[in-house]
Amino acid sequence: MAFNASTGNASTAIELSFIDDTTTHRHINPSLADESTLTREQSNSSDPYSLSRALKSPSEINLISKNASNTSRKRIKNPHAKQVNGAELKGFYQAQNDKIKKLLKSIEEHRNEARDTVEDTALKYKIAIWGSFAANILLSAVQIFAAVRSGSLSLFATMADSIFDPMSNIILLLSRRAIKKVDSKKFPSGKARLETAGNITFSFVMSAVSLILIIISARDLATGAEEPTKVLHIESVVSVCAAFTTKFILFCYCWALKDIYSDVHVLWRDHRNDLFVNAFGIMTSIGGSVLRWWIDPLGAIVISIVILGLWLKTAWEEFMLLVGKAADLEMQQLITYISVTHSPEILQLDTVRAYHSGPRLVVEVDVVMDPDCTLKHTHDIAEELQMKLESLPDVERAYVHIDYETTHSPEHFVKKEL
Repeated sequence: MAFNASTGNASTAIELSFIDDTTTHRHINPSLADESTLTREQSNSSDPYSLSRALKSPSEINLISKNASNTSRKRIKNPHAKQVNGAELKGFYQAQNDKIKKLLKSIEEHRNEARDTVEDTALKYKIAIWGSFAANILLSAVQIFAAVRSGSLSLFATMADSIFDPMSNIILLLSRRAIKKVDSKKFPSGKARLETAGNITFSFVMSAVSLILIIISARDLATGAEEPTKVLHIESVVSVCAAFTTKFILFCYCWALKDIYSDVHVLWRDHRNDLFVNAFGIMTSIGGSVLRWWIDPLGAIVISIVILGLWLKTAWEEFMLLVGKAADLEMQQLITYISVTHSPEILQLDTVRAYHSGPRLVVEVDVVMDPDCTLKHTHDIAEELQMKLESLPDVERAYVHIDYETTHSPEHFVKKEL
């Protein structure tokens, strides 16, 4: 099976003739067993492609890793060849085990695993959202005091960044609330993309603030200063140091949740950006007071450029999700495996597409079935596959198309000529 990562298409044309037609149950539950208990005599009915044969136990992986390390020491190194050490081989087989286990999980296991993860982290999620909101409001006041008290442009840059942090929290909270309340007549496909649109809006707000600070700092540099240095205000530096410490705590707390909730991932990015902004702002503010005055406005320009670049990068990534960026290869492989093992009546897969529609995915699968099958029979199989794919946590909608051969042109054009 071959995937085209650039287009998000997976043209498979997989033959299923070797699979037993009496197959009814095709999934095992490797997540509930240790690798050592997963034998290589799995029946074809539960593992039609015998993927479990490739599973390696921890002892096997350690042995392979040890042998590779010993061999690499004895082998004459080729300067033009990449040497694979034991640690790399160990990582490869561990990743392969994880991928096989994921493929062999049933849909129920994928759904239950996602539900359990959300239930287990519900309280942590609320703390991350509301804790960040409360901290950002408090830190905004602290940063305003530090900037006004010192008059440092670097601290004004950190202040501007902190003032808009509560706005990002409000956008995320309102977006999630709106997503939960959907009128199917007005929004037949849901409102999940509203979250992505909110992230893009906030990214451009922060970019505009950064541009304003760059202009102010450049004007201050052009005007010059009467004194070689500025006055150092210890209380302002201490206030920003307290903000840095708070942001570091929030950054560490959101780290564990950033791959579960997309809005927490945006907050984590914001805390990460603020760590650099506050640290660099402290250094340049002190430098402008101790060394030379121009270090302070120059530092404000650097901070603003970094903030501008980071948020424009975030806006671009979120924009690509709205445009319809292809799903990652691992997700395409999972969708292909689920489709190809769904029913013995499915003879081939013609095309598999998976692409983003906001934070979630739209899936299109073209399956090949016997042309003599009744409409009722093919419909029931396709509908069951559609419901199965839509049960995956990251899938918003799934569309299954029935065909009887694979020699025709694709059903949909990538570029539509008007």
